[in-house]
Amino acid sequence: MSDFSPDRNNQSDIDPVETQEWMEALAAVASTSGSERAGFLLRQLDDVARANGVFSKGQPYSAYRNTIPVAQQGAYPGDLEIEERITSIMRWNALAMVVRANKAYGELGGHIASYASVAEIFETGFNHFFRGRTEDFGGDLVYFQPHSAPGVYARAFLEGRLSESQLANYRQEVGGNGLCSYPHPWLMPDFWQFPTGSMGLGPIGAVYQARYMRYLEGRGLASTAGRHVWGVFGDGEMDEPESIAGLTLAARENLDNLTFIVNCNLQRLDGPVRGNGQIIQELESLFIGAGWNVIKVLWGSEWDGLFARDKDLVLLRRFAETVDGQYQDLGSKDGDYNRAKFFDADPASRALVAHMTDAEIHALKRGGHDFRKLHAAFSAARAHKGRPTVILAKTKKGYGMGNAGESRMTAHQSKKLDMEALVAFRDRFGLPLSESDLEGLKFYRPAEDSREMVYLRERRAALGGALPARRSGRSPESRIAVPAPEGYAKFATEADGKEMSTTMAAVRMLGGLLKDKGIGPRIVPIVADEARTFGMDNLFRQVGIYSPKGQLYEPEDAGSMMYYKEAKDGQLLEEGITEAGAISSWAAAATSYSVHDTPTLPFYIYYSMFGFQRIGDLIWAAADQRARGFLLGATAGRTTLSGEGLQHQDGTSHLIASTIPNCRAYDPAFAGELAVILDHGMRRMMEEQADEFYYVTVMNENYAQPSLQPGTEADIVRGLYKFASRGDEGAQARVRLLGSGTIMQQVIAAADLLAERFGIASDIFSVTSFTELAREAREIERANRLSAAEEPRIGHAARLLAGRMPIVAATDYVRALPQMIAPYLDARFVALGTDGFGRSDTRTALRAFFEVDAKSVALAAIEALVREGHIEHKVLVDAIAEFGVKADAPAPWTV
Repeated sequence: MSDFSPDRNNQSDIDPVETQEWMEALAAVASTSGSERAGFLLRQLDDVARANGVFSKGQPYSAYRNTIPVAQQGAYPGDLEIEERITSIMRWNALAMVVRANKAYGELGGHIASYASVAEIFETGFNHFFRGRTEDFGGDLVYFQPHSAPGVYARAFLEGRLSESQLANYRQEVGGNGLCSYPHPWLMPDFWQFPTGSMGLGPIGAVYQARYMRYLEGRGLASTAGRHVWGVFGDGEMDEPESIAGLTLAARENLDNLTFIVNCNLQRLDGPVRGNGQIIQELESLFIGAGWNVIKVLWGSEWDGLFARDKDLVLLRRFAETVDGQYQDLGSKDGDYNRAKFFDADPASRALVAHMTDAEIHALKRGGHDFRKLHAAFSAARAHKGRPTVILAKTKKGYGMGNAGESRMTAHQSKKLDMEALVAFRDRFGLPLSESDLEGLKFYRPAEDSREMVYLRERRAALGGALPARRSGRSPESRIAVPAPEGYAKFATEADGKEMSTTMAAVRMLGGLLKDKGIGPRIVPIVADEARTFGMDNLFRQVGIYSPKGQLYEPEDAGSMMYYKEAKDGQLLEEGITEAGAISSWAAAATSYSVHDTPTLPFYIYYSMFGFQRIGDLIWAAADQRARGFLLGATAGRTTLSGEGLQHQDGTSHLIASTIPNCRAYDPAFAGELAVILDHGMRRMMEEQADEFYYVTVMNENYAQPSLQPGTEADIVRGLYKFASRGDEGAQARVRLLGSGTIMQQVIAAADLLAERFGIASDIFSVTSFTELAREAREIERANRLSAAEEPRIGHAARLLAGRMPIVAATDYVRALPQMIAPYLDARFVALGTDGFGRSDTRTALRAFFEVDAKSVALAAIEALVREGHIEHKVLVDAIAEFGVKADAPAPWTV
């Protein structure tokens, strides 16, 4: 093991002869007995050294050189000349696409430098490793570095999959013939498979996708053997916590079907990733520590002769002494500068390059731009068994852009190039473009019978066809029949006053669905280490917890009815304390219909506060990927989870869910409502194959559950139905009360209080979804406006809540949620909610504090009736006195 820190690498060798003997001995073992024997001896020595305290510090990374020696590279199987020409053409078309858009409009953005650095990495994969889907093979999966999307479009253009018109409309999608900025399956549903535009989500998505493939295989749902997940990511991107969140899981579960290629161009958007350090060494240490196989591709073939002549390892010493900020500076300069600043700094390294011209020094490439080195690394990664592999490929950001951006701080922002830069680019890559072509930023596509185009087609045909490519997953064969609710939810629809929580009801329904022979095997229950909290421990024994190794121990609770059972074909994914990991598993299962031609239905149940607020970006990415599945936000609301306090109590998830176009969000108050919603959602996703997913909040509060009212099913799905009425027909006034979720109990109690104490009648409505009501109302409002209809359509909420009788709506969420429907109603609308920070206390105290308890709802109703002139002001004064309201109490959202 090597450490590049100064106190270790700069120490003098007190016995060079002994050092040489050790090195020669190791080389001899490797030569006569093979690398495995040499590696074994090194590991043994390492163990002895650590046991004797030899290593008091230091990181587990190797010297700053290529992992695969020249002797192990093997012959290159492709036509290097043709591949380099094809890559040059793609570089130009990608550049022209971005520059053209910004020349015309100026504000569209786009990226040139990222693809310039990763082109050879992409093309190595496209020409030799990324296998497409065929009739008898599911194909590889590739997570593309998002800022390099123009390069993927450029290849698809040469393949005939995208037209010149589409390239000309890069980042101009509204007209319907454009290309989206980054990989977005929602916007290009036949092209992109995985959304990676939000940095850090690609790596964790790739890990859990590779794991899900093993899950499908283990459960006998799909054959995924031989398929590989490739992820191309940036070195700066690895600083995102999500990027590294799944690394240990990948090693722990031996996901050798997974390879990361980290494009180490050493540069973030604004400067070096590690100006004062070495990001490649840091990443190697990180991945080795996580249990990955690491392959470094740092130096191109032009360096091989220098390494062969460097008997004293002077280059490794110079590399170790050079930090990334200096590498970036060297990369942006010519050969004479590199000679003076790098090689001449040490007499031994100066002597190594004394025979070389400045031009030859300048031509020393980084390994990530060398097809031979990359192919050797890809081959080794795919062949490696037992562990996932990461390839750390050193590149230059803006490679080939010269003074316009190569290895420069401003490379990421480069969107426009002047004529001098375009000419230099053309000449460097030998492109057959006239100055008129350059000035017009003309896309270049060789003749169909040219060597380049023939080779391009042959390589993709040999690998199974075009990639990336996405299937819609809509076909009669993909439909999964959904059982009738009577088989799994009769206890809920005919509850007859039985006490239970909606969480308990949801888990019981899930257990019933798992027993169904049709849909049961397709269900993927997911939990992030709270199964017992949600009453799901009965599933441990019923379906087992997935583990690729089975269960290698006898669980402590083996004698109990609901013991902790792990199995190779287990159905439950118990992810541990990682909401990010659990939602990544959910996304993999929720898109299995498209990615694996295997529809599955995931149910991920979690503390609702740790969903949209904590991992909302991952949920948004799943929406982009056209996910189908259920998210069950348990212990939902701000006052239901009484004792936990501020960070556990959710008052905003439904509001955030409302911003996602293909998310259908519901907050049912009763188990019967929940049964209707689950049945509707399953039929939409599994039978109608709609690209939507369902967020349903459930609570852990037990209360009497009424039976489902016949004929209310359609209204429940639409978001609103009349639940009951209170008070006499001849009451002095009447008000409409709206409740949802657990606060529905307070609304019912408020109606009783109004009738019994004040003679005020109420119509009680259960709102199962404010977001669905608002979505429909918004759509109808727009349709009425655009059609100029003389007889405008009326939405569900406006029809059921017609007239000017005051409305009071109370929820366990912020006021903005019920207020979503207020603009579409004629009546005075009062919203009560739980704005502010949560806190620990009893449910009763919390509801009084947030002013969503029965008294607060009744008081709001009385005040609304007074303001509208339906009752005398004295009623309000009397109510305030009777309820003990303190007018000077601070508002809950201010404390």
